[in-house]
Amino acid sequence: MTTLDLLRTDRVLSVVRAPEITDARDLCSALVAGGIHVIELTFTTPDLPKHLERAASGDTGAVVGAGTVQTEAQARTAVDAGAKFLVTPGQGPEAAAIVAAAHDAGVPVVLGSLTPSEVMTAIALGADAVKIFPAHQFGPKYLKDLNGPFPGVPLVPSGGVNSANARAFLDAGALAVSAGTDVVSPADVAAANWSDITAKAKAFCAALS
Repeated sequence: MTTLDLLRTDRVLSVVRAPEITDARDLCSALVAGGIHVIELTFTTPDLPKHLERAASGDTGAVVGAGTVQTEAQARTAVDAGAKFLVTPGQGPEAAAIVAAAHDAGVPVVLGSLTPSEVMTAIALGADAVKIFPAHQFGPKYLKDLNGPFPGVPLVPSGGVNSANARAFLDAGALAVSAGTDVVSPADVAAANWSDITAKAKAFCAALS
């Protein structure tokens, strides 16, 4: 099953944005236990390659990728460390090179966008899916409007998506939603509160039904 197929099934990925990760493998296991299998570790966390390697060191059942990718060098470092997909916050000057690095490695890339013009650019660059960020600032209605001219484009709203609004984004046509601190808080990660993260993941998944 491809990453996009798994997203279609789970309808959620977890974005981990924390200043430190005590154990990336245990974190992934906790999220999988809660029903979330696609996990994005971001370059805002120091020593990301080390955490990607740790996440891939055991059979957790997770598909782990790298987020906040802004350069070709970061893209290639991430895939070398085991990232199974890449996500960008937007489309900087190295966007085309990031797509090329991902596809050279055989992994999908999700390019960040907000406006229709940016969605068109992401498609032209070869993005496998498009992240709509910051989603909460515009809401599910905006995502539904984007689906009008782009009915076949996999859109993934990110930023401020929580258990209260996630279902509305899915109903508006999202491929899946990004769950952030609503599921994985930096404090829980730092304290290795894996049971709490599992419980929050279960609650978020339950809100999608």
